Amino acid sequence: MKKILLIIISVLGVQHFTMAQAAWPTVNTDDLKAKRYDKDTSAHAVYLNEFGVSRIEMGSDDRIHLNYDYRARIKIYDPKGLSNGTIEIPIHNGDDNSEEVTDITGITYYTDDNGLMQSATLDPKKIFTVRDYKYQSTMKFALPALRPGCIIEFSYRLSSPYWDNFRKWNFQDDIPKVRSEYQVHIPGFWNFNASLRGSLKLSHTESEIERECFSSRGSKCDCSFIKYSMNDIPAFITEDYMTAPKNFLSAIYFELVEFTNPYTGARTKVTKEWSDVDRQLRINEDFGSQLKRKELMKDRIGAVIAGKTDTLEKAQAIYAYLQKWFKWNDYIGIYSSDGIKKAYENHTGSVPDINLTLAAALGAAGINADAVLLSTREHGNVNTLYPVLSDFNYVVIKTVIGNKTYLLDATDPLLAFGLLPRNCLNDKGRVISLTKPSYWIDLNAMQKTSESRSLDLTLLDNGKLKGTITNYYSGYKAYEERRAIKKFNSIDEFVENLDEKLPKIKIINSKIGNLDSLNLPLAETYEIEIDAYDNMNHNRLAFNPFLWDKITNNPFKLAERDYPVDWGVPSDTRLILTMHLPAGYTIETPPQVVAFKMPNNGGMFATSFEPMENGFTFSNITRLSKAVYSSEEYPYLKELFNKIILTEKSDMMFKKK
Repeated sequence: MKKILLIIISVLGVQHFTMAQAAWPTVNTDDLKAKRYDKDTSAHAVYLNEFGVSRIEMGSDDRIHLNYDYRARIKIYDPKGLSNGTIEIPIHNGDDNSEEVTDITGITYYTDDNGLMQSATLDPKKIFTVRDYKYQSTMKFALPALRPGCIIEFSYRLSSPYWDNFRKWNFQDDIPKVRSEYQVHIPGFWNFNASLRGSLKLSHTESEIERECFSSRGSKCDCSFIKYSMNDIPAFITEDYMTAPKNFLSAIYFELVEFTNPYTGARTKVTKEWSDVDRQLRINEDFGSQLKRKELMKDRIGAVIAGKTDTLEKAQAIYAYLQKWFKWNDYIGIYSSDGIKKAYENHTGSVPDINLTLAAALGAAGINADAVLLSTREHGNVNTLYPVLSDFNYVVIKTVIGNKTYLLDATDPLLAFGLLPRNCLNDKGRVISLTKPSYWIDLNAMQKTSESRSLDLTLLDNGKLKGTITNYYSGYKAYEERRAIKKFNSIDEFVENLDEKLPKIKIINSKIGNLDSLNLPLAETYEIEIDAYDNMNHNRLAFNPFLWDKITNNPFKLAERDYPVDWGVPSDTRLILTMHLPAGYTIETPPQVVAFKMPNNGGMFATSFEPMENGFTFSNITRLSKAVYSSEEYPYLKELFNKIILTEKSDMMFKKK
């Protein structure tokens, strides 16, 4: 689980000590001959040493800069580790100021064909910059003479005018590190919260004072000098079903609390209480002002809710209307870019354009609606200790109807009322009301998914199985299946494609119900024929009822896991098979009966087999009762999937008597 250690950086009355980086040992032939990293023999490369230092100081242009110096030495063991020899440095570009990277150096040490150590230096002409988009560029270079066994070393300086965005430091990466050290120099004019995140502990930390280290136009102050170091850092291994890696990477983050203007002496508090943020958002032209525009939407939704007296029906009608009215332009955020009036007139807009319009429209119909700020799964978890608006990158709408809470996002025309995009299911959101104090809400609690499959099949004398398969999907399963169907020009094309993907199954007829009724379960009925003959023995027939989405590999392979398994939603999957056998046939290999239950009602997998006259019934259920499973529950979840895989890979065998 993520751990946060909060450190307040302030100027303390202690002694100054040396700030220089410790000398690194010289690379030698023994280093180059090393074939593996003993503490992780699977590693393709390893950081032998890593060092960084950040300082807030005056630049030659008489402006305040954040200067960041970085140096790394990496040992590459095999061809898979060569990718670590290509370096990318993100650069933020502003409208008036931009970051600048200088003093780039690079060298590769390697052994030649005679076993002698050689070196190759980076050619400055091989360094280039790519403009990613308006506000970001990437400087790239590849170290020369890369080959398995080599050691690379590089360094650079990044000077940034954005001193309020103090440089974080990732101790953990996708390859292990022998040692990583970060030093910070912060003048007393600035006060930061430093938070150590992740499961790993610092090996060493020191803090001292640099006397009168910063001066600007006659103003002087002392500086905090803090050193953080960590040794023997394991590689961070990503697994399926987790949120953003930055939620779990061991790293140190800095958040500006307040600062004193060295020119004027004016003090500014940056980190505010939520009550301050609530006020700020309510009067913001691109947020609160848009939420208040009920009159703008009153006439526009009049016809939509005409004749409807039920509040839920009104809300669903408005939601469906705006889903069809708008086309999402792929932009996210929490502030409306051009205002909801312009977005409505253009039939297109960003996430906040569309969802703030939804809130205003619901308000126009007399339905209270609040905004919910959240961070998407890949963006990372939000800080719940104090408000950090930059943690949020998405806004949805909350309404309560008949004592039931609904979270709404009108950007996707296939999302059912009350269903958020999966990417929004990330821990907590902050509800922002125009009239009440803001508060946290659990984003996972109201979301779910379920799937049931019913097979009624008869074994014919010619060795074929004939009958029907009926699928019912609700929640996210229904959404995903509707998306899959809508990718085709027609239902017939979808069914034809499905028929091609199931080679032993012939679909004779099909019927799909509630395709456009998003608030109802999606229903599919297929009349099918299956060839069940064993190619080696026509007196024996084989059948596997898991025709869709069979699980063949366990997604959980680690012996233990340090971070949660996050599905986003609980799920319920069921299968019921009713098999009718002709006279003269018997089931030779019935399915195994399994019953596995996770502790604390966390989930279950169970099967049942019941013989009946001229046939049998077989059923199974997989229930994952929680959206998030802790690392302590990981072994049980892993075993549950082992049980599923063993059951789903086994065929049922029928034999003539």
